This record gives sequence, C-alpha cells and structure tokens, in this order.
Amino acid sequence: MLRIFALILLVISVLTFIVYGLDKHAAKAKTWRTPERRLLLFGFVGGAAGGLLGMLIFHHKTRKFYFWLVNLLGLTWQIIALWYIGTKLAS
Repeated sequence: MLRIFALILLVISVLTFIVYGLDKHAAKAKTWRTPERRLLLFGFVGGAAGGLLGMLIFHHKTRKFYFWLVNLLGLTWQIIALWYIGTKLAS
C-alpha cells in the first residue's frame, strides 16, 4: 500500500513538474497558459514536490505567496499521509 501511494505521488509530482515547465514556456511564448487554479490543484492533490521543484527550477510563480502556501500545505499532508500509511502497515 505504501509503495503504491508513494508511486502515485511520484507520478503526479512528475506531471506537475512538467506542467509548470510547459506553462513557463507558454508564458515566454505568449501562448495559451495553464490556469493558476489547475497548477495549484495539481500541487495540492499529490504533486507538491513537483510543483515546488517546478517553481524553483523554472523560476515560475515564485513571487505569488499562495503558490508557496498551497504547495507547502500539499507537501505537508502528503508527507503525513506517507508516514501514517507506513506506520500503520509496519504495526
């Protein structure tokens, strides 16, 4: 169970990272952008690590405090969930 959940979070994080990169590219090219709500949703529901990495590596949305807040809250619940699942399965 823990491995499956960790794999799901990893896949969502990789997708989130890619979406942040594509959105940064679209911003530079002045083409269609990913809505902020969608970027935030990806980060919160499981891709917080990818969202934070995307923010730092692509220098994207780093000035918007709510992106930091949502991704850090998402990362917090994701770490707690991994810990909880890991401890429940270990006992």
